[in-house]
Amino acid sequence: MSDSEYGQPMETLTEPTPDAARDAITRGIDRSDMVTVYGRCTVDYDGRATSFLEAGDRHVMLKPDGAALVHTAEGQQPVNWQPPGCNHEVFCEDGSLVLESSRSAPDERLHVRFREIQQVSAFSGSDETELSLVGTEADLRRRILEDPDLLEPGFTPLATERATPAGAVDIYGEDSAGRAVVVELKRRRVGPDAVSQLRRYVDALERDLHADATVRGILVSPSVTDRADRLLCDHGLEFVALEPPAE
Repeated sequence: MSDSEYGQPMETLTEPTPDAARDAITRGIDRSDMVTVYGRCTVDYDGRATSFLEAGDRHVMLKPDGAALVHTAEGQQPVNWQPPGCNHEVFCEDGSLVLESSRSAPDERLHVRFREIQQVSAFSGSDETELSLVGTEADLRRRILEDPDLLEPGFTPLATERATPAGAVDIYGEDSAGRAVVVELKRRRVGPDAVSQLRRYVDALERDLHADATVRGILVSPSVTDRADRLLCDHGLEFVALEPPAE
């Protein structure tokens, strides 16, 4: 156990036993630290979909807000993750260290099993710097309203912040065939939560409009995760890649 240069507790273990790693991680979670684990592990996700990663060298980060990220040595995006609001648990089972991050709404669980542990670290800190945003959702909305063909040729915006029982729709309009279109805007890469939000808007409008009305749902953002892309296809929703203006 040692102190960082700012006097905040920091704990690092190299090649610990599963029991020692478990205890260090438990202490870090109890202190609301950011905990990282590096080693050889399998990754199992069970929720709205299921996935499994065979054994590989990976870096797992458990954040005090409940987020969990699993990274490999390549790429900038995690190979699997859980959003803020999850509960982190750690235990030993059959000689392995097991990390679980789960939530109940929706019901999903990320299960990481380490057979080999190279390093465990727990950091306590804060970041009070205010993020300066360049390119907001309002900028993205204005860009589409000024040039509707960016969404698709023939799109006609009819309203912004249109009220529905599920919440306010960012842009409501019609396509060239006269079909209702719900547009949900996001300024950055998005995951399944944004798709579920769009689905709720489409369902609400389908109930409000006449029985034979067709309502299309289009998610607009710079990019989507693989899980979000699969969910869009499952629900018959669409995606348009578009970034807000930089200025």
